[in-house]
Amino acid sequence: MCQHPSIIRLIEVFESVDSHFIVLEFMGGADLFDYLENRDFFLGENRVREIAFQLAQGIKYLHNYGIVHRDLKLENIMMTDNTEQAMAKIVDFGLAKIMGPQENANEPFGTLGYVAPEILQKKPYSFKCDIWSLGCIVYALCCSSLPFDNNDHKETIRMTCEDPVNFCLP
Repeated sequence: MCQHPSIIRLIEVFESVDSHFIVLEFMGGADLFDYLENRDFFLGENRVREIAFQLAQGIKYLHNYGIVHRDLKLENIMMTDNTEQAMAKIVDFGLAKIMGPQENANEPFGTLGYVAPEILQKKPYSFKCDIWSLGCIVYALCCSSLPFDNNDHKETIRMTCEDPVNFCLP
């Protein structure tokens, strides 16, 4: 259903008695975390802008079709190749959900460090949770770390939920 340059393309699905086979577009690069790691966790401002724009376009496209991803993170963004011109593509729709424009979800899905505060607080959430995750991704591309991250999961949750607007930049 979805065909956009910033979203991995599903080519075919095959089923057998025992298995399902999903054929996806070939991605010659690594995920965005590895892409960043291979550059010593530094991308120039223009490259960050390009990647953020590609991801924002893909998210807008998904949301226009009523699809909320719910697990956007560096590891769920694949790069078409390992060059400086590689395109970023959103992958792994295992937690995605189709929702109506005014509908909310309640399921506690997402990855700690990227997940929106309302999900951690077990409140209803909407498409905006993907925008929060995009913000965490862009922060990581700019600063080489997640905005709310701690070795202690409880502390990460506290940081995310208590005052997410007034965190300190490094």
